[in-house]
Amino acid sequence: MVADGQADNECIRDVVALGELLIDFTPHGVSDQGQPLFERNPGGAPANVLAALAKLQCRTSFIGAVGADAFGYYLKDVLTQSKIGTEGLVFTKEAGTTLAFVHLAADGDRSFSFYRQPGADYMLREEDVNLELICSASIFHYGSISMTHEPSRTATLSAAAYAKSRGLLISYDPNLRLSLWENDQTAKDRMKEGLEYADVVKLSEEELLFLTGTSELELGTKQLTEQYPSIGLLLVTLGPAGSYCRAGGITASHEGYRVEVQDTTGAGDAFFAGILYTLLGKRGHAQKEWTVQELRSMLAFANAMGALAATGKGAIPSMPTLEEIRALAGDDIAD
Repeated sequence: MVADGQADNECIRDVVALGELLIDFTPHGVSDQGQPLFERNPGGAPANVLAALAKLQCRTSFIGAVGADAFGYYLKDVLTQSKIGTEGLVFTKEAGTTLAFVHLAADGDRSFSFYRQPGADYMLREEDVNLELICSASIFHYGSISMTHEPSRTATLSAAAYAKSRGLLISYDPNLRLSLWENDQTAKDRMKEGLEYADVVKLSEEELLFLTGTSELELGTKQLTEQYPSIGLLLVTLGPAGSYCRAGGITASHEGYRVEVQDTTGAGDAFFAGILYTLLGKRGHAQKEWTVQELRSMLAFANAMGALAATGKGAIPSMPTLEEIRALAGDDIAD
């Protein structure tokens, strides 16, 4: 969807995302003294999604706040180098750029320690949001991390409501990081607020259980789509087992791909980017009617993206190319 009267094709975006942009410090060996070393990597789920899409030649722009510090200017440079528009990026002196230290398990799975009290990412104000940028897009994407604190909570929800009113496809990631919330109930309530506007939603198994009280895929996804009828496509990532989705009364699943896992940071974001890439191929709209084969092909593409992103360290630096995705998924994504 493009704003009324807009004729400059160079200003049209495929996806505009709003949310957190931060530094992931990822384990990178040990020092001579046996102490763990950490490597600076760009991160933040909405930015990761855009980076994956930009790698596939999609036109993207980011809306969010970083600190007016060395980390913030580095992150702007990363967006620029990744071919992500920075028109919506603002710098704040109210807080430093948010930092997250990533802790990796033996299987590559990760946990996070955040330095965000306060963090620049949640200093985005409603008046900072570039509405013309949103109007230029086909898809508006956001997550729940920007709803943990004010003023970014109001900025996020008002932007989502505006995008909805303009007829954009709305994609939402209820990203569960309990350490960032005041308590579990607040997290659940606010994550559900984001569902009110969403057409496309991605959950992990943990997030499905948290929001619905059940880990049963059929029951949990049916519950959410009945409670939030705007959700036309609900996806659940299953780690190495692949993924599952529901589109109305149709469900499908696809097994995961075996790869040499180094770091799963950003794998879910790459998966979500794969879904949005497929929807952009359908002119940015979630179909009202799907076949099981169409859903399986879309899941295969997204699974391959997520798997490949886990083969490198860091999120944005590890996003795969279209050629790599096709090589891994093969006939699973044949037209």
